[in-house]
Amino acid sequence: MFVYLRLLKESFAFAFNALRNNKLRTFLSLLGVTIGIFSIIAVLAAVDSLDKNIKSQLSALDSNTMYLARFSFGPTDVPRWKRQQFDKVNFNEYNYLKDNLSGAEHVAYQLFVRPESVRYESEVVSNVNTVVVSHQFADIQTLEFSKGRFYNESESNSGKPVIVIGDEIANSLFGDLEPIGKRIRLYGQKFTVIGVVKKEGSGLFGDSNDVSIFLPANFVRNRYGDNNRNINNIVIIKPKPDADIDELKAEVTQIMRNRRGLKPNEINTFFISVISGLKDAIDGIIGSMNFIGWMISLFSLLVGGFGIANIMFVSVKERTNLIGIQKSLGAKNRFILFQFLFEAVILAIVGGIVGLIMVWLGTLAADGLTEDFDFVLSPKNMLIGFTISSIIGLISGVIPARRASRLDPVEAIRTGM
Repeated sequence: MFVYLRLLKESFAFAFNALRNNKLRTFLSLLGVTIGIFSIIAVLAAVDSLDKNIKSQLSALDSNTMYLARFSFGPTDVPRWKRQQFDKVNFNEYNYLKDNLSGAEHVAYQLFVRPESVRYESEVVSNVNTVVVSHQFADIQTLEFSKGRFYNESESNSGKPVIVIGDEIANSLFGDLEPIGKRIRLYGQKFTVIGVVKKEGSGLFGDSNDVSIFLPANFVRNRYGDNNRNINNIVIIKPKPDADIDELKAEVTQIMRNRRGLKPNEINTFFISVISGLKDAIDGIIGSMNFIGWMISLFSLLVGGFGIANIMFVSVKERTNLIGIQKSLGAKNRFILFQFLFEAVILAIVGGIVGLIMVWLGTLAADGLTEDFDFVLSPKNMLIGFTISSIIGLISGVIPARRASRLDPVEAIRTGM
C-alpha cells in the first residue's frame, strides 16, 4: 500500500515540476480547458437562473388556473386565419360561467388595453401597464398591499372610478405624500387611489405590478363598449382546491359550446389555456436550451481536450531521453504512465477551477448589475464542471501516457540523444 502511495506522490511531483518548468505551454493548455468549462458552467448557471426566475414569477398563480380566450397561450393546430374569425369572450359569457361553473372557486374578467399615461397635478408617468379586471382578480393572483386595498364587488360592478397603483407609480406621482385618497387623471377622468401594491421587483413576462395600475373592467366597458377592435377579452378561472381539472375544463368547454350554438362537427371557437401546461412548455424550452448549451460547450471542451493531448505528445517527445534513463534505472511502466496522466489531469483540473472562478465572478457581477434577477451557481453545476475537467484530463492524457510507458529504454535514450 505504501509503495503505491509513494509511487503516486513521486508521479505527482514529476508532473508538477514538468508543468512549472513549461509555464507558457501550461498556460496555453489551461486556457483551452478554462474556456470550455467556463462555457458549459455559464450556460448551465444561466439556464438554471432563468428557470428559477420564471418559476418564481408563475408561483403567484395557481398552476391549475385557466384562461378562456379567443387566442391560445401556446402552440395550436388551428390556422391563424381561422383563429382571427373567432368571437371574443364577452361579458355575458363571463357572467354565465361565473354563475354556472360548479368546479370554479373564482371567475374574473380581464380586458387587454394599451398602456396609458397617468397624471397627478404636475407629475406625469407615461406608458403605464394598465390592468383592467373585475374584482375577483385579487383572489386569483396573489396581490399584497403596502397601503389600502383592492376594489370590491360593488365598485367593480358599477365601474366606479377607483384605482390601485403599483409601488413605482406611487413613488413617481406622490413621492413622500400619502397616495390613498388622492385623485389621479386617466382616460380624461379622475380616479381615486384606494390601494398601493407592495413592491415585488421586475417581471419576466412583461411589466411587473410595480409599474402597473388596476381599474374596474366595467369602467372601460362603459366607456368603450364590448366590441372595440383594439381590446381583447379573457376570462380567468381558478378551480376549487378539490376540483378535477380535466372535468372543469370539459365543463367550461361544454358551456361555451352550448352558449355559442356550436354543432358537434364544428371546432371550438375559443381556447382554454392552463398555467400547468405553460409550465410544462417552459420546462421543455429550458430542456432544449440546456441541450443546445451542452452541444455548443462540448465543442469548446473538445478543443481544450485536443490541446491537452497535443501538449502531452510534445511533452513525451521532449522527455524521451529522461524516460529512457528512468526506465533503465528500474522505473516501472505504471510509474511513467502515472507521470503523464497526472500532468494531463492537473492541467484539466486547474483549468476547470479557473473556469468555475470566472463563472462565480461573473454571477457576482451580474447580480450587482441586475437588481431583480437572481443568478444561480449551484453546487451541482460546480461539481459537474470539476468532474468534466477531470475526465477531460484523464482521456486526453491516456494515449500519450501509454505511449511513454511503453517506450524501450535503450531506444528512448538513443532517440533522446
